[in-house]
Amino acid sequence: MNHTYTEIKSQPEAWAQAIERTRAAALPNPADYEQVIFTGCGSTYYLSLAAAALYQELTGRSARAVPGGELLLNPQTALAPGKTLLVAVSRSGTTTETVRAAEQFKREGRGDVLVISNYDEVLSTYGDINITIPKGQEESVAQTRSFASMYVAAAAFCARAAGRADLLTALEKLPEAGNRLMVQYEAQAQALGEDLRLDRIYFLGSGIRYGLACEVNLKMKEMTLTHSEPFHFLEFRHGPMSMVTPNTLLVGLLSEKNFSHEQAVLDEMQSKGGQVFSLAESGAQVNFESGIPEPARAVLYLPILQLMAYYRALAKGLNPDSPHNLTAVIKLDL
Repeated sequence: MNHTYTEIKSQPEAWAQAIERTRAAALPNPADYEQVIFTGCGSTYYLSLAAAALYQELTGRSARAVPGGELLLNPQTALAPGKTLLVAVSRSGTTTETVRAAEQFKREGRGDVLVISNYDEVLSTYGDINITIPKGQEESVAQTRSFASMYVAAAAFCARAAGRADLLTALEKLPEAGNRLMVQYEAQAQALGEDLRLDRIYFLGSGIRYGLACEVNLKMKEMTLTHSEPFHFLEFRHGPMSMVTPNTLLVGLLSEKNFSHEQAVLDEMQSKGGQVFSLAESGAQVNFESGIPEPARAVLYLPILQLMAYYRALAKGLNPDSPHNLTAVIKLDL
């Protein structure tokens, strides 16, 4: 049960390699495409949600995330006329839906494919550009180090697509910040994770942080078999807040731009009896204090929440390395 812990704690080294590999890649010109589609399955679909939001925010160009299975089975709902850049993300490089979707995309001449992966596998054969991050490889089933490394690569790709050399430089400060945060806040993550009085957990994030909220929610489900769900901050008031009890934990991935609106949601849920755990650059329970611009620092939300899930799994007598009913790679006969 040590693989997951080692992978969480060592991930900043994989972040550094992700930045280096993306800097060195010969990336396409965004002006050559009518749209950009990010695709993956499970964790990498949630990565795609965050990356597509970041790409559109930084470049002003249309981008969206589509699950690999939907892109394969219902391409007419995802692909518009015109040349498309497909960013295909897969830890293993062998996930059936993503591989088949990329194959179909190339066969139909829809555009170019950029692959982000931790392994040079079959998916890479369909890539016009490949960014491979071996230091993100894992023994565990649940993605932690791999996800974070691929997200950092996607963020670096977005920065380059936008011509933001300043953000590329800022990304290089992430490994040091990540290591410092884990030293500073691991005990807090452990205490929360081990509190088994909490029977439901909601992860709130908006903008580029919503996809990350979905991902840490998935880690909580996979590792700990806990009732948990992700929501956009303001959406939580529209029905889900009826679920708040004294045994509820609300985890807020607070932004700088919309801090006051998001904090108001957490304050309201706390007034209804819920417990709150917030992360932000400053003014929260976990303070990054990184000095890194907001578009470049989103990966910093991940390690503390991954550790919280890890410690909750142990407290429940579960093996975080090998979650119930799961395998590391989904391969289907399609």
